[in-house]
Amino acid sequence: SHLLHIADSDFIKSFEIIIQLGAIAAVCVVYWRRFLSGRKIWGQLIAGFIPTAVIGLSLYSFIKVHLLGNVSVVVSALFLGGIVLIIVEKCKGEDGVRQAESLSYKEAFVVGLAQSVALIPGVSRAAATIIAARFQGLSRAAAVEFSFLLSVPVMVAASGLDIVRHATLFTSEHVGLLATGFITAFIVAMISIMTLLTFVRSHTFVSFGIYRICIALLFIGIFFF
Repeated sequence: SHLLHIADSDFIKSFEIIIQLGAIAAVCVVYWRRFLSGRKIWGQLIAGFIPTAVIGLSLYSFIKVHLLGNVSVVVSALFLGGIVLIIVEKCKGEDGVRQAESLSYKEAFVVGLAQSVALIPGVSRAAATIIAARFQGLSRAAAVEFSFLLSVPVMVAASGLDIVRHATLFTSEHVGLLATGFITAFIVAMISIMTLLTFVRSHTFVSFGIYRICIALLFIGIFFF
């Protein structure tokens, strides 16, 4: 939004949250069989959702007022997150062997705690949960899968909360913009999910760490110099 010179407003902040439902719809399309695989997966998702829900509700106003749209916070999180990804991959070494189905509710709760860090804009929710899942012994592919699954209740809740609180303020033009953002996010997410699942079968996340550092430096040059 800064690069496009879009003025910050309550609607823009809501837009940035709500359009992620498009990405969540893509996750549901890709993983619909997993959601119907039994009660275990729902127990895992609830356990992972609880810490994010509690912390997110407690800090909702602070995050939306002080963190969303804060360029310094986003750029710092991008840069530090890239360093963390590289360190984790170098320290973790070989790929794990466990599948997502083997996670206990306690382990899913720990992944949910890591997800809570992504309430800070610029912190990758996917990266935070994948790192936590890998430390539970999951393979990269399984960690990516569980990260995507865990995104569904979190983003549905975040978007739903924002819609409930601000729906009366949306004009017909706003609804059209939200629909356009939703469809665009859905298409891009479908492509991204399939690409990432193919990529992680034979690659580490080091390249993503390098990408985050480079993009952070680029943004620093654009915004501050």
